[in-house]
Amino acid sequence: MTLLDPIDLGTRCAPNRVMFGPHVSNLGRDRTISDRHVAYYGRRAEGGAGIIVTEEASVHPSDWPYERAPLASECVAGWAAVADACHPHGSLVLAALGHAGGQGTSHWSQRELWAPSRVPEVDTREVPKQMEAADIGAVVAGFGAAAEGARSAGLDGVEVNAGQHSLVRQFLSGLTNQRGDEWADRNRFATDVLAAARAGLGADGVLGMRLSCDEYAPWAGITPEAAATLAAELAGLIDYLVVVSGSIFTVGATRPDAHVPAGFNLGLCSAVRTAVRAAHGDRVPVVAQGSIVDVTMAETALGDGTADVVEMTRAQIADPDLVSKAAAGHVERIRPCVRCNQQCMVRDNRNPIVSCIGEPRSGHELSDPEPPRLCAERGADDGPRRPVTVIGAGPAGMEAARVAALRGFGVTVVDTADACGATVRAWTTASGREPMVRLVDWLESECRRLGVEFELGRTVDPAGIGELGAGGPTLLATGARPGERSYGTTSGGVVVDAAALLEHRRAQPDDDTLGLPTGAVAIWDPIGGPIAVSIAETLAGLGRSVHLITGDQIVGNELSRTGDLAPANARLAQVGVTMHRRRILRKVRKRDIEVENRFTGATETIVVGALIDAGHRLPDDTFNPVDRSVARAGDCVAPRTIAQAVLEGRRWAQAL
Repeated sequence: MTLLDPIDLGTRCAPNRVMFGPHVSNLGRDRTISDRHVAYYGRRAEGGAGIIVTEEASVHPSDWPYERAPLASECVAGWAAVADACHPHGSLVLAALGHAGGQGTSHWSQRELWAPSRVPEVDTREVPKQMEAADIGAVVAGFGAAAEGARSAGLDGVEVNAGQHSLVRQFLSGLTNQRGDEWADRNRFATDVLAAARAGLGADGVLGMRLSCDEYAPWAGITPEAAATLAAELAGLIDYLVVVSGSIFTVGATRPDAHVPAGFNLGLCSAVRTAVRAAHGDRVPVVAQGSIVDVTMAETALGDGTADVVEMTRAQIADPDLVSKAAAGHVERIRPCVRCNQQCMVRDNRNPIVSCIGEPRSGHELSDPEPPRLCAERGADDGPRRPVTVIGAGPAGMEAARVAALRGFGVTVVDTADACGATVRAWTTASGREPMVRLVDWLESECRRLGVEFELGRTVDPAGIGELGAGGPTLLATGARPGERSYGTTSGGVVVDAAALLEHRRAQPDDDTLGLPTGAVAIWDPIGGPIAVSIAETLAGLGRSVHLITGDQIVGNELSRTGDLAPANARLAQVGVTMHRRRILRKVRKRDIEVENRFTGATETIVVGALIDAGHRLPDDTFNPVDRSVARAGDCVAPRTIAQAVLEGRRWAQAL
């Protein structure tokens, strides 16, 4: 079987085997499926997704797990609009249904959490109410009513969540079901929920289930061995099964970033599929989930019998045309997902809209139209293109060049570096950052395909910007420089900027010293982002004694937003990095540094031979005194992330 082969799900047939799975989007309003949802899912259907499962809707008002979480009773009109947007493209559309149970918060509902047993919520420490018989009956009925509503809206079916953030999984697991009554039968709630959903759907609706098949807690949780038996039992009640992993104690394991290998659930999926097939033949397709972002990996999983369908959610956030490009034989043109989780993991208190660092239009389909393509395909006799010059071959500059070229401009990109995306390439030499290079590779490849000319290794005189642009529009995308130091340095103290350190590693990959003096090193991290952590892991892996210093209560504070906070701290501990929390760097001397306890003011000395500064950066203002009217994009405006750089480069090109 191949990615583009059709697949039967119950009474329906999907045009291909690619699923766009349910995920938090923050696109909703007043607990509904909004017009933004409709545009978001419609765009994936237009791009060829075979199966689309909408954002999980709570089946009962007791469940309000995050502010913009949909409520099924409020979603019928929105579901109907999604069906109308997607069905003309051939996609099957299902609604994800669930109840977060004890894995939530009472902040929004202003009422107690419901759970099988009084097991405190790991993040909030909130103790839930142990559900009574009436509560259980109300939730089961809620699944039935929600399924009926989805079917009446014209959807093809529903998917019941027994994976992460799921009351159904909590009843199935010994971690969270510690009851002594009839509901101690851990399968009973799940079977009742599936029966209610089936009744609500009717005979012709598709019923799927998302099941955690490894909670990574073998002392009491669902294990792969138990899951194989459980899946075989439940498969008789459903039309397809999605294999996922994770538990109340391992939320980050469900959708990890690039530190976890791509396709991490494939072995688990294969074992579960074997058990399901032994019990039910090929009637119940099994879906592989878990960082499958590459068409080759997806095809392999289908071809070797690991799965019948592949979920490629983040990959289709990065490129909604993934399926159509694959079908056209243009796999190399698919914008890569680099599994950074920086814009697509949005379940946090800021309520950010789902998006992608490489495709900022994702989630913003209504407000950010696609770039117009006035002259994307031109022949030799089409005449000269209007010239455009971009100074800087980073993400902002290359995205600007790409979109301008799509619009028919003749684009020249100039950079002092010897490679496109040199700064990003340098960052990706640090541990765990390697996949990010795929994005700059893609940007460069697309630019060259569209005829963009690159002049690399060229120094630009600020006074010559006007001549360089040859009368056409010019964009400055020159990036950032090291920021000001907030600490003192005495004679002989060695301070190395983090970017310079990694550029040394890019330029001289065989030099394991990274240009540092011998001995222990310290890393100063006032930001709490991924770079300091990655450098610490890299140096420790090279045998260095490493001290990581932060003023925060925990190292890598900002990594909570990408799901890597706990894993990062575990990795650092495992490789022997010494972490100094709640400390402010005060002095760098020849043989040591001085840090201050931010709470007590007490100082201490750490013996090191060098300090690596992973602090804030400032705009590269080399060209600022020359002409303030020249457009700017990315870090030379204000140092932020790749996401903002790509967005600003695109907007400039769209406005030409």
